[in-house]
Amino acid sequence: MIDKTVATAAEAVAGIPDGATVMIGGFGTAGMPSALIDALIAQGARDLTIVNNNAGNGEIGLAALLKTKRVRKIICSFPRQVDSQIFDALYRAGEIELELVPQGNLAERIRAAGAGIGAFFTPTGFGTLLAEGKETRMIDGRQYVLEYPIHADFALVRADRGDRWGNLVYRKTARNFGPIMASAATTTIAQVREIVPLGALDPEAIVTPGIFVKRIVALAAPTPMARPGAAG
Repeated sequence: MIDKTVATAAEAVAGIPDGATVMIGGFGTAGMPSALIDALIAQGARDLTIVNNNAGNGEIGLAALLKTKRVRKIICSFPRQVDSQIFDALYRAGEIELELVPQGNLAERIRAAGAGIGAFFTPTGFGTLLAEGKETRMIDGRQYVLEYPIHADFALVRADRGDRWGNLVYRKTARNFGPIMASAATTTIAQVREIVPLGALDPEAIVTPGIFVKRIVALAAPTPMARPGAAG
């Protein structure tokens, strides 16, 4: 019987070694697998390469992982925002390496890894510092830059619901990078709100087929904080 469910977040991230490349889903905090990140922090793996759209917000989730100084390099498209103080401090101190990738290129490089594409040409980045040292080519009168796929050892993603086979459905914009990261990693670990019986998910609604998922864990969503002055 195929059953990819595990009981805890700690069990889900067990075995992620030092030096691993880990993709983490999320666009900012939307779709960020916070419980899996917290479990990875507790697990203790270090010298990690992280692939994410951002470089952490505030002091939770990915930012909390960066704060442990166990991330050697981050590959992302949007490293700085108003609350990226942890990444900013690490980068200015020379304690973390950054590979800056335009957002469309980031998504396509991840997708290419899952699709088995060896490389692709894109006009994005041509003529900028991001294209330095890369092969370029004129195609139909326009200049393009050669980009290579981004593969990962592990992907941590958050979905809304899943079944024991690892089939996943997402909630609205929380979907973002999850599906392409799931297909680009050797081992994909999914955090879901609910694990449902086989057959309960509409096949037409399944975005990530279970073939791409190795472990799935159901974790309760955090309780929203009350707004100041809100009635109890």
